[in-house]
Amino acid sequence: MKSDKRTKLRFDSRAVYYPPDEGTNSIGAPLIMSSSFQYDADIYQQVVDGERKSVNIYGRCGNPTEYQFEEQMMMIEGADACLATASGMAAISVALLGILKSGDHVVCDWTTYSSTHEMLDHRYTDYNIETTFVDTADPEAVRAAIRPNTRIIYFETIANPTMKVAEIPPLVEMAHERDIIVICDNTFASPYVFRPLEWGVDLVVESATKFIGGHSDAIGGAICMKSKLLPADFMEKIRWSTMVKLGSPLAPFNAWLLLRGIQTLGVRLARQCQTAATLAAHFEGHPKVKRVWYPGLESHPQHKIAKKQMPDFGGMLTFEVESADAALTVLDNLELCCFAASLGGVRTTTQIPASMAFLDVPEEQRRQMNIADGMIRVSAGLEDARDLIADFDEALSLI
Repeated sequence: MKSDKRTKLRFDSRAVYYPPDEGTNSIGAPLIMSSSFQYDADIYQQVVDGERKSVNIYGRCGNPTEYQFEEQMMMIEGADACLATASGMAAISVALLGILKSGDHVVCDWTTYSSTHEMLDHRYTDYNIETTFVDTADPEAVRAAIRPNTRIIYFETIANPTMKVAEIPPLVEMAHERDIIVICDNTFASPYVFRPLEWGVDLVVESATKFIGGHSDAIGGAICMKSKLLPADFMEKIRWSTMVKLGSPLAPFNAWLLLRGIQTLGVRLARQCQTAATLAAHFEGHPKVKRVWYPGLESHPQHKIAKKQMPDFGGMLTFEVESADAALTVLDNLELCCFAASLGGVRTTTQIPASMAFLDVPEEQRRQMNIADGMIRVSAGLEDARDLIADFDEALSLI
């Protein structure tokens, strides 16, 4: 099937299909486990001349299995280009460092993944790159934060862990009229739930470790692009100038696992979204639960925005109990659900954001992010929702 015909397929078809391997006609992606590739005179000359994209050189520069994963990510994100990376944080780092230089400024949402926040708030300041943190759900706050040297506006489709949803069109409009690049972390939503490139975002970063891989067995990331502000060869430029230099390529075996994950993304997320909605509705009426954050609930502050932008509301939710000790009691007594770091897998996974993912963020900043000590983050899996409810209810009864 030709590429132009593939792009017209519906999401699930694009996720499942890729052309058979040319060498073997295998309908499964071949796994190329090689760190190095043999040159001949023609390949050598191409490399010398800088025509590197069409040849295999060295594993840190790229790998055929990795390239197939990039192609599939382009198909499911609606992207013009993609660069695979070793992890979600590698995708974020390569995207930001591929654009920013000393003296630049970033406007970022207060509520982003802790490592993203810490990198912008602490590490990038060492290189004279400043960040202003605002609530991107408030377009006027974003507008007020923009400076003449602002290069990037950065936010998450569904914020970790408060499930905040920013309205994208106003952010894109105010950014693009000033030639500012818009970057969106789409990990909590995944391309099944939302595709920010279709809404004018320039770059999307994904932790493919999560819903895209879906089985808690592979780490990887991706940067996807569809932009009028960035040159068509931007991804290849940052492959060589940034990703290769940082040493953060996607490993071949992980690329192969993530390719497998893409093929079942639609059916997994459909079930996970349904289960998350069921759990959110149950927790909202639970006497031991103080508050629930889920974009699909009418009580969610940005429910109307989420409903307008997303056909479904994702497989993630957060609820709050009375204290950190109470949260630990609940999670330590779950039996079916998993108490662990990460998310997006086939097993329902829980954590306490304030003392796990955001442990190294100062308490005052956690408060500005609206992260309470008693928050419990839930990544809905593929179990029967009735069994999950019974598991949570039994654990909640102990507080």
